[in-house]
Formats: sequence, C-alpha cells, structure tokens
Amino acid sequence: MEFPRKQKLTVLGASGSIGASTLDVVLQHPERFEVVALSGHARVDELSRLCLIHRPRYAVVADAGDAKRLAADFTAAGLATEVLAGPAALEEVAALDEVDTVMAAIVGAAGLAPTLAAVRAGKRVLLANKEVLVMAGALFMAEVQRSGAQLLPIDSEHNAVFQSLPADYSGSFVAKGVRRILLTASGGPFLDTPLAQLAGVTPLQACAHPNWVMGRKISVDSATMMNKGLEVIEAHWLFNAPAERIEVVIHPQSVIHSLVEYVDGSVLAQLGNPDMRTPIAHALAYPERIAAGVAPLDLFAIGQLNFSRPDLLRFPCLPLAYQALSAGGSAPTLLNAANEIAVAAFLDGRLPYLRIADTIVAILAEIPAVAVPDLAAVKAIDEQARSAAKAVVARWQK
Repeated sequence: MEFPRKQKLTVLGASGSIGASTLDVVLQHPERFEVVALSGHARVDELSRLCLIHRPRYAVVADAGDAKRLAADFTAAGLATEVLAGPAALEEVAALDEVDTVMAAIVGAAGLAPTLAAVRAGKRVLLANKEVLVMAGALFMAEVQRSGAQLLPIDSEHNAVFQSLPADYSGSFVAKGVRRILLTASGGPFLDTPLAQLAGVTPLQACAHPNWVMGRKISVDSATMMNKGLEVIEAHWLFNAPAERIEVVIHPQSVIHSLVEYVDGSVLAQLGNPDMRTPIAHALAYPERIAAGVAPLDLFAIGQLNFSRPDLLRFPCLPLAYQALSAGGSAPTLLNAANEIAVAAFLDGRLPYLRIADTIVAILAEIPAVAVPDLAAVKAIDEQARSAAKAVVARWQK
C-alpha cells in the first residue's frame, strides 16, 4: 500500500498505552498522518484531551451517557468532533471509506469485532490486539486473504520477527528456509522471585514490569507469561508457523525483541530499546522508516545480553497456551476467555495470583474443544467460557 497523500488513521484504543505511543509518533510527523477517529471506551477525560489535540472527525466511547456529555464539552470548546457510542460505532469507524490505516489496540476480546471490520474493509491493519488471532485465528486470516487487507504486527516480538523474515515472505514458513522463530520474553517482575513467595503476589507487584510501560491486564499477563503464550498462538497464525517451530527464550534485558533462525545456521534478530514507538513507527511508515522519538540503542552501556529457558513451574500459563494451540478449534478461545476473567478477578483483589493458572486449567478441562466454523460460534464459546470461569473464580473465593 502506498499513500501519496496524508495517511488517514483510526486509532482503536487511543486512551491506552499503545494508543498513546501511536499518537506520539503521529505528532512527530504531521505532514504524513491525519487522525480521523479515536476510541477510548470509558476513559472519557483522556479521550477528550486527545481529541482537543488531534481534532478527529469522530470519537467513540462505550456509554451513550458519556457520549452525550463529551459531545456537549466539544460543542462548548468549538470542536466539531462527532461523538459515537457502543460496539457498532467501533466497527463503523474501523471501516470508514476515508480511512487508510487502523491501529487495532483495544485490549482483549472486545477488539475482535472492530478489528475484523477493518480487515473486511480492506484496510491496512496495525495489529496490537493479540487476542484477535488467539480467539479466531483461522477465521481472521481467511478474511485477510479474502479482502486483501494488509496486516502488520505491532507486538514488539512479532514486529521483530516480521523485520527478520525475508523481504518477499509470503506466509510459507518452510519454503523460505526458516527453521524456527524465537520469541524473547523478559521474564517479568517475578523472574527471580522465590516460588514460595508467589502465592502472596499483589496486583501492584504484578503490574510493576521491569522494562516496559503497559496496561494493567497486559502487565499481569507478562508476569504470568500468558502474554508470551498468547504470542506463540499469534505467531502461529501470522507466520504460518507450526507450534514446534516456535520457541520462547527468556531475555531479561528486552533488547533483542525476537529472532528468526534459518536452515543455513543464520539467526537474524531485531534489537532496540524497549519502547513500543519503534514497532509502531515501523508499521505506520512501512516499507519506509521514520523517526519514532526513541533513543538510540547503546550496546556499550548494556554490556551483556543474557538468555535462558523458561521455568515452567514458575510460568505454568506458557505450557497451557501450547496445549490450547495443539488442541486447536475452540481451545485457544477458551484459554483467552478464562485468562481474561481470572486476571480481572486478580486485579480486583478477588483471586490469588496463583489461581489465575488454576482457573485456566479448570476451564480447559471442563469445556471440550470444538470446531469454530464462524464468528458467531467464536462469540458463543467465548461467552460460555467466561460464564464458566466466573463460576470457578466464585468457587475459589469460598
């Protein structure tokens, strides 16, 4: 895709960390980008602030009452932004004719429908929502092929893999001489915490990532390494890679963002400071390169890079993700739904940290994996798993 004029953007999840990084890059290149629509769910004040800066044509929130109040504020401020509300509005701004590119940064299952709407409309989709591929990978990739949409990964790991694959990579993993993908993981805040202390982990501790600034849910996923498990499933669909060709490597410095190993023994890696503006700028300008506002990497200051295998006793969520990928069908949807419910309960103080993995195990055992022929089936399975996970959480609380 080439853009001889300004690239017109919809940013789904503008009030989150990925949205903030995206808009920071956009502000650095006003000659290249124009913001058409922003969504912010319930973070109305933050969305209002962003709209006053970027002056989009549309803003989307979850609640109609919030939309009414935001519209009144905009009118008072002389801002012509139209405020919309609800899931249908997200799909509408994702598929606008005037929009070229959609940043899909809504966290969790809520991002599936609007991201799919952008794909069906043939947009350039910058995918920061890994749950989309976890929940509906086969269906989603089939729509990408059918519509001709361009899918560019934003997760630092998948963006690194994308950059390290051949320039003419067409989705044929073996034909291009690729042996395996190595996804790096920092190990999160509990990499060296004694196992006996994990039972008492608090939400504040779990959200204190040593290298990255992320939202609370993603931070907890990083602490449990479910984040990496979801990325394994995502890599499977993005790069047509068999599960046995995707390996996770602990790399505490978060300097190498991922690697691709070739059959000739070569290993290509993408390095950079841990700042999401790098993969975002790469995808926004692809195939060109633009400044992201990120400091140059100082290898002399870093001094050394360390690697180790994940401790599966410390990170039981990682093998659960491989298990779900191997089972196929609805198993990854069940995994994701159970994890979202368990993490939300942990963040609310209703579930101990170690029970996150226990909840996922319970749901994978309780609900058999089945085929998912369409999006309606995905949504039904997701709802079933969430209901069952809430019941499991309630049992843990007794």
